[in-house]
Amino acid sequence: MSVSFNGFNESLLTFNAASGFTAEGVPVKMSADNTVNSCADGDDFCGISENVRNGYAAVSLSGAATLPYTGQAPVAGYACLVANGAGGVKTASSGISRLILSVDTVNSKVTFLV
Repeated sequence: MSVSFNGFNESLLTFNAASGFTAEGVPVKMSADNTVNSCADGDDFCGISENVRNGYAAVSLSGAATLPYTGQAPVAGYACLVANGAGGVKTASSGISRLILSVDTVNSKVTFLV
């Protein structure tokens, strides 16, 4: 048996997608009322885009996510993660603290609770 975090406390909300925003599987931030957009380097993020269609974005606001990371490898436990501006995350000295579940240093991926 292997460890799996799939399905844990998953919560999706549908938002308007900002004009031109079509990326799936990336950290997003609120950019206007009821609207999300991609994050710039260093931005706090509210969730992960799961699906973007017809001007709407389904955003995961809770559950487990696995994204690429840049910079110093995170470590298991609580740490601040921010967007890296390239569809992934990076550790930060301040911001939202998230529970890091696992780190794949070979493939530069981190699994954490959103």
